[in-house]
Amino acid sequence: MKSATTDSPWAPLAARVFRALWIAQLVSNIGTWMQTVGAQWLLVGDSAALMTLVQTAASLPVVLLALPSGVIADRFDRRVVLVTAQFAMLAVSGALAVLAFLDALTPTVLLLLTFLLGCGTALMGPAWQAIQPELVERKRLGQAAALGAVNMNLARAVGPALGGAVVAAAGAGWVFAFNAASYLGIAAVLLLWRRPAAASAPPATNEGLLAALHAGRRYVWNAPGVRRVLLRTLLFIPGGAALWALLPLTASRSLGLGSGGYGLLLAAVGVGAVGGAFLLPRAHRVLGANGTLTAGALMFAGVLAVLATVHTPWVVALALLPAGLAWIAVLSTLNAAVQTRLPGWVRARGLSVYLLVFQGGQALAAPLWGTVADWLGLSACLLIAGAVMLLSAATVRRWPLRDAEGINPTPSDHWPAPPLVFAPEESDGPVLVSVVYRVPAEHWGKFTERMHRVARSRRRTGALSWGLYQDGHAPERFVENYLVSSWAEHLDQHHVRLTATDRRFEEEARALLTPGSTPEVTHAFDTSGGPPIRP
Repeated sequence: MKSATTDSPWAPLAARVFRALWIAQLVSNIGTWMQTVGAQWLLVGDSAALMTLVQTAASLPVVLLALPSGVIADRFDRRVVLVTAQFAMLAVSGALAVLAFLDALTPTVLLLLTFLLGCGTALMGPAWQAIQPELVERKRLGQAAALGAVNMNLARAVGPALGGAVVAAAGAGWVFAFNAASYLGIAAVLLLWRRPAAASAPPATNEGLLAALHAGRRYVWNAPGVRRVLLRTLLFIPGGAALWALLPLTASRSLGLGSGGYGLLLAAVGVGAVGGAFLLPRAHRVLGANGTLTAGALMFAGVLAVLATVHTPWVVALALLPAGLAWIAVLSTLNAAVQTRLPGWVRARGLSVYLLVFQGGQALAAPLWGTVADWLGLSACLLIAGAVMLLSAATVRRWPLRDAEGINPTPSDHWPAPPLVFAPEESDGPVLVSVVYRVPAEHWGKFTERMHRVARSRRRTGALSWGLYQDGHAPERFVENYLVSSWAEHLDQHHVRLTATDRRFEEEARALLTPGSTPEVTHAFDTSGGPPIRP
């Protein structure tokens, strides 16, 4: 392995806290995969639809809780959020173990407790992703994302085989017990982490939880690069979910394997993913991000076709190696893309939307594939999933990931203090911000074109509406108007939400102004609901 001090795939491991968390997470992920095997194998004798509900029960909480979890992670100390989630999941896994040992774990109770574990995962997901820039340099976020996928797939290489062996030898209770204990490692590292005081301080904004939720939604909607990452995720996940939902049925019904054999099939996926981590930097250099997405989807489609038509265990196991490679290649590319496009003030909320699409796609697709398998048969279902994955590959050229080279999410507090004659309350508003520009005739077209990027910046950071108007009496005079819900929201624009990219968009538009002129900014407060504000 290359030295972690170079820009190798392992470079982020040179950071002590990242390394300790990575190791603790590996142990926890092994426990999670052991538990997944135990839970699925307890239901493998039932209908396909019921068995695939294990994946739905684990993923559905993200659909319900991802956005509130993102708000919590942006509003409160992320370390406290993560530690709380670890102990909550420890308690639920402990309950699973006790009930399994007492032989009182019915399918309904199993699915309910799996759902509660999913709630813990949903709570920690945005916070876990959002602390990564505190642990490694921004230029290494892509490598950190890949190492996160390596972690999961190393666990997949070990956990399922170990879980299958434990279930066969001692029963499912012991895999649930190991999973419960595995959460203690992450909690210990987080509690011992000497995090800088500035990172754990409360946010420099007083926005309420509902306002914070709307702010996150507004940011994502007005960030074309983030939206494109979400679209690519949505197009990949449904086909990919078929592998995880139907592999237990493939093992038992198509290949005649027991829980140990199923664990070995999952291990093959994990081994392929770990190998893919070594190939990923080269793949990105040769293929680029969009080429990697296309190749990964094509490879996954081929694997699904093999699962549908081949009934020899060792051939299927070999075919699952490229499935792991494709999975890590695509998800690492998407995860790194969304990480590098989000500023700190809304990072957890933006990531929560990504997790919502990722986990929600799996939660909704898994029972659908189970129903199709019961209706048309396992082989036909896998072939349909392969066709869906081919469709994903075919759409990359039409909807590629946008280039992120020009995106710099570094905070930029470059707006001057508003020159008001009175001090508004934070709740005062809505506030109409008007900016007057003077533009020579030869730049009118280019100016309005550049202001469209400024418009997205305004909307991302708080504007409810935006417009650019040309004065009919003095055509060189352009007026930008945008409405912000409150004075507090506008102050957040000033001091918290603007980035270096937003500043660049403004400077590019203002470079076209009449030489010597400067924008004139005014702030007007809504008085339709009450008397005007007095100095």
